[in-house]
Amino acid sequence: MAIALRLSRGGAKKRPYYRIVAADSRYPRDGRYLEQIGTYNPLLAKDDENRVNLNEDRARYWLGVGAQPSDRVARFLDAAGIRERAARNNPNKAEPGEKAKERAEEKAAKEAEAAEALKAAQEAPAEEEKAEDAAAEAPAEEAPAEDAGEEKAEG
Repeated sequence: MAIALRLSRGGAKKRPYYRIVAADSRYPRDGRYLEQIGTYNPLLAKDDENRVNLNEDRARYWLGVGAQPSDRVARFLDAAGIRERAARNNPNKAEPGEKAKERAEEKAAKEAEAAEALKAAQEAPAEEEKAEDAAAEAPAEEAPAEDAGEEKAEG
């Protein structure tokens, strides 16, 4: 029989209250348990001495017979000095998921295209100005003789 030291929820809606119990791991969370070894009231302040009440002798007994504590109960046992809890490290915790990375790449690509378009738009008027300056500096060409005659006939 696999025994777990875990929390069993009680209390009203949005007013949780937990029992720290030793239970068969196959039993439901709030169902039957072997023994209640403490209580946990998360609504109390973190420095309140009644936030976690734990019967240390019974906790040591259950750990001695092979009970496995849940993560939260392991924290309580560590705080009480009953069982040392190994620190956990998740270096990828803050890393975004695959879809978020894809969206960021798409956004960066769009921004790069927009920057290139803006740069090209700024360079194009500069090229037109250079062409206009070159045209102004060149001597004015005379119209061919045939065109000049047509202009007089019309006018």
